[in-house]
Amino acid sequence: MANMKKLLIILSFLFLSNAQATILFAGPYLFLQNANEEQKIEKLIAYVEKSDALFIRNGTEYSAKDAAEHLRMKRKKAGSKVKTAKDFIDLIASKSYMSGEPYKMKFKSGAIINTRDMLYNELRKLEKNN
Repeated sequence: MANMKKLLIILSFLFLSNAQATILFAGPYLFLQNANEEQKIEKLIAYVEKSDALFIRNGTEYSAKDAAEHLRMKRKKAGSKVKTAKDFIDLIASKSYMSGEPYKMKFKSGAIINTRDMLYNELRKLEKNN
């Protein structure tokens, strides 16, 4: 049986493309990794949604709930372009696609922080706790 597995592996690398071989042998791992990254992304969006801050997009202030809806919409539109929570932060949650202007969070204390910085800080906490 062990020889059969070795033969299968050798034959697969001879006849399968790299992508096909990756799917065959790493598929389950990649699925788990992607599921974990999606969970991180949703936790980051939930963090924004539950914050007491206003979301500043293109100079206009929005509620945290509206910000979360906007980020979910952008995430959905991005599809497979976003593979990791870091991709989500860098490609979707950091700045306006239209203007290139950074997104910001304005807290009740008056402090204004780039959303990118806030989300990377939260991602570090999530990854530390896992």
